[in-house]
Order: sequence, then structure tokens, then C-alpha cells
Amino acid sequence: MASVPHRLPFSTHFSGCKSGQQSNKQRLYCVKINGTNSFAPAKVDLLSQDHETAVTSVDASATVHMFEQQVRQNIPTKKQLVDPYRQGVIVEEGVGYRQTVVIRSYEVGPDKTATIESILNLLQETALNHVWMSGLLGDGFGATHGMMRNNLIWVVSRMQVQVDHYPIWGEVMEIDTWVGASGKNGMRRDWLLRSQATGLVFARATSTWVMMNQQTRRLSKMPDEVRAEISPWFIEKQAIKEESPEKIYKLDDSARYVHSDLKPKRSDLDMNHHVNNVKYVRWMLETIPDEFLENHQLADLILEYRRECGIADVVQSLCEPQEDGLIKTGIQQCNHIGLNGHSSLSSEILGGNGLLGSLDQGPFSYTHLLRIRESPKMKK
Repeated sequence: MASVPHRLPFSTHFSGCKSGQQSNKQRLYCVKINGTNSFAPAKVDLLSQDHETAVTSVDASATVHMFEQQVRQNIPTKKQLVDPYRQGVIVEEGVGYRQTVVIRSYEVGPDKTATIESILNLLQETALNHVWMSGLLGDGFGATHGMMRNNLIWVVSRMQVQVDHYPIWGEVMEIDTWVGASGKNGMRRDWLLRSQATGLVFARATSTWVMMNQQTRRLSKMPDEVRAEISPWFIEKQAIKEESPEKIYKLDDSARYVHSDLKPKRSDLDMNHHVNNVKYVRWMLETIPDEFLENHQLADLILEYRRECGIADVVQSLCEPQEDGLIKTGIQQCNHIGLNGHSSLSSEILGGNGLLGSLDQGPFSYTHLLRIRESPKMKK
């Protein structure tokens, strides 16, 4: 994370078919992407009912906090097997988690299928709910009680998502998630998304997480008490097997597509006061030409996170097509008709055996880099 200052590398892989429901969709893998201060407590003067008593100053933030604790559902302190509110259950012999979700109208795009950002948000939500069900959750963003005592938070260092089919609006899905060890100081989390009705696998994902000190913003070793908390939940199971992780090369100023002056908004921040990782994906995809995105869907995404991004940072997004990775042989014909009644690919693709001339139209994968732009003051 600290090895590449001011850089957030990523890598995307696109398939040639736009349909999320196509059983024989050809997937082309050619690309790689490397990858607050709170308000001061307000003081409120409250008049006593007894007029002879002096006016007192009360910490409004403390009062609001006490009120919230009274009206909100308390975080479980013991392991829960069933959560009817989130439609979640503990599986995998007591250590895995399964949640039933329905794709909402605000989670789909123009083609009525879930966006990649919606899928990533669902991965994050089910991961946090898994910790909630474990009884280990403090009041932080997925942090355990031991992590809270050591002032530690989780940060993702690498993530890979493979999408076979995109769920449509109204689709009922089951999302399984579980955790395992990753080296001495990291944790691996995996997910499997499938149709509740048919068992069809929509997507699978894996990620690596490390701990950061919330005050110093530096990576930290895993304390023994935290290891003792989470290690009973570890299982030997992988949604995506990586024999040797793909190396993502860094882009420079010669990249073909560049978007500059991207500024985070307050709505982009998460509970750890840094830009949420899903926002990075949106910045990345915005550099890809619209005409390409209209005829293709993301099939494989690899993200590497090198450092965090804050509210005051200005980000530059670089994108480079990977033309040398095209697969030009052995590609099956894609005959899917899109939800709007029109072909989801160009007529050149559907006009003969295979992709024909469409392969010469452009690349099917892109390498991306997000980097924080230094201000003139910082350069001095």
C-alpha cells in the first residue's frame, strides 16, 4: 500500500457479450488494473425547571448519542444464528454467512441488470452483516472489539470479482461469504452470488484485508487478541483460486484516456472517513469510452489499493486499452437478444460465425490507474 505513493492502480476485464443472462457468453480476459475531522461537540444551554438553579451547559453530542443507543437496535454481543431483519443465516458449520437479497430498481442500469457498483456494495454489506452476526462487531466499520481497543480499522488491499451473469431487476439472490487467513497479518474474504430459484452462479469474488491504525493511518500487525477473535471463523475455501496473482503495470502520463480534477464529495466517504472503494471503480469506468460500455459488460475486475483517498484530495484517472491481449480464435457465437428487444452486440458480431470484424474494432480490456495529484505546495 505504501510502496507506490500517490497511486491507486486497478485492472478491468470485459466480455464481448452485453447480456447477463446468456449461458454461453464468451469472456475475453486481456486486461489488468492496478490499483476527517468530526464536528466539535455543540454546547447547548438548557434552562432548569427550578428558576433558582443556575443555567447548565450540556454536551449535545453526548445527549444525541444516548438517545440513539435507546432507539436503535443494539449490536449483538453474542453469536446469532438467524437474522430475520436482514434475511441472513449462519452456514458452513457455524462460520459462514448467507443472506438473501433482492435487486432493487435503484441498483440497475439502463439494461435492467445490476451495475457493478451495486454488486460491490452488496459484497460490502454482506461482509459487515457477517461480522454483525458473529457477535464480534464493535461500533466501527467492521472492526472487532479487539480492533477497537487497539485503535485499528480494516482496509482492503486487493479485490477480484468475476461476473458470469448480471442479475436483473427483481432477481432474488443468495450471497454466501466467509473468511480465511491471508499471511500472518491479513484476512481473506470470499463471496459467491447465485440465484435463489435456480442456483445459477452470477458472480464470485475474493479480497484481501489488512489492518490500519486509525490515528497514524499506517498499516499494523494483527494483535494476538484480534487473531484470537477472528481465527475461529477461518475456513479453507476459495471462491476464486489464484495460482499466481496477475501483475498490474503502472500507467504514466502517456495513457490514452485521462480524467483530471476528480474531487471526492462528503457522500463518497465511509465510516472510516476515507473514500469508499466502490467510488474508485466509478472513477475508473468513467474513463472508458461510452460507445464501448454500451456494447460490453464487465466480466472480470482486479483492483489493487495502494493508499487511501481523503475528502481534500484531487484524483486523476488514467486508462489505457490493452490491444495485444485480444483472443482472436476459438470464440463462440453470441446470439443473445437484449432486454429491449435489440441485439446486445453489433450486427457484425451476429452476422456470421463468431465475432468476425468486431474483433478489429477495439480492445476488450483496459488498464487503469487512479493517482492523487500533488498540489504546488506539496511539491515544494
